[in-house]
Amino acid sequence: MTGQGRLESIDVTRLRWFVAVAEELHFARAARGLGISRQRLSGTVIELEEELEIKLFVPGAQPTQLSEDGRAVLEQARALIAAAPPEPVAAPEAVDRLRVGFVPGVTVTKWERIWGERFPEVALDLIPVPMKEQETALRTDAVDMCFVRLPIDRDGMSAIPLYREVPVVVVPKDHPIALFDQVATADLADERMQDAADLDDAAMTMELVAAVSGAAIVPHSIARLHHRKDLVYRTVTDVAETEIALAWPAAATTELVEEFVGVVRGRSQRSSRLPSGQQPDKQAKQQSAPKRKPAPAKKPAAAAKSKQGAARKPGKRRGR
Repeated sequence: MTGQGRLESIDVTRLRWFVAVAEELHFARAARGLGISRQRLSGTVIELEEELEIKLFVPGAQPTQLSEDGRAVLEQARALIAAAPPEPVAAPEAVDRLRVGFVPGVTVTKWERIWGERFPEVALDLIPVPMKEQETALRTDAVDMCFVRLPIDRDGMSAIPLYREVPVVVVPKDHPIALFDQVATADLADERMQDAADLDDAAMTMELVAAVSGAAIVPHSIARLHHRKDLVYRTVTDVAETEIALAWPAAATTELVEEFVGVVRGRSQRSSRLPSGQQPDKQAKQQSAPKRKPAPAKKPAAAAKSKQGAARKPGKRRGR
């Protein structure tokens, strides 16, 4: 345990921050009360632990718990703070926020909810971005990250493919194609096809399909986004799928960016103190632990003699 004299060499501001966490036993609430970011508060406490060569909080404890050394330091810190002159009131820091863009068709509700539960102190700004501006928004710092529709120019970009979208053909409700579950492009040879390349203008495309009894092929999410009672959509079997990815400038990979990537990838909740979700001593223990020998491979199961419901040949409509 560190002595009183050693603690006196630490500036009072850092002691006040430590006391705030020790009393709240919650880094996010303490940071809000101090008017600083959680990241700055977490970093200060970690630096304090390194300087004193002790653990102020129990590593990995959820919720946050003071260690035995931490309780002793808390009493000393309170005495030093009481004897120190009052600090001038500083203006609060800007609120932490992450700006995430999304192109038409992407639904971000689930990730917004998880982020709000996990990082209530960090504002998440969700910004609709036209598809034709998705790269511009990233390269001009209009957003920190963006859910994009591939392909994009990967130069200087990090991108994580998330899921694929099946293509569908949109037709009027009374169209003969509405009788089938899926079709091939050969079935659309005689149709009046509307140009649906500009997904930002998909609402107008749907209007044209309804007005002139034509057809248009779009990603499934776009058809759902602009759903109308007078239109239906059916899967197209031989058109390439589109792919949604989460992208951001590689040089701007911040802690918040990494945290959001973790949320989107479905990682479990992290520690409120370190972005890796582990305390330093825990990381070292894992790195030094002996590697286990891999389990012997199991014999492959016998192959099935046949697959039920084999795909029909392209160009054949499938009835209901």
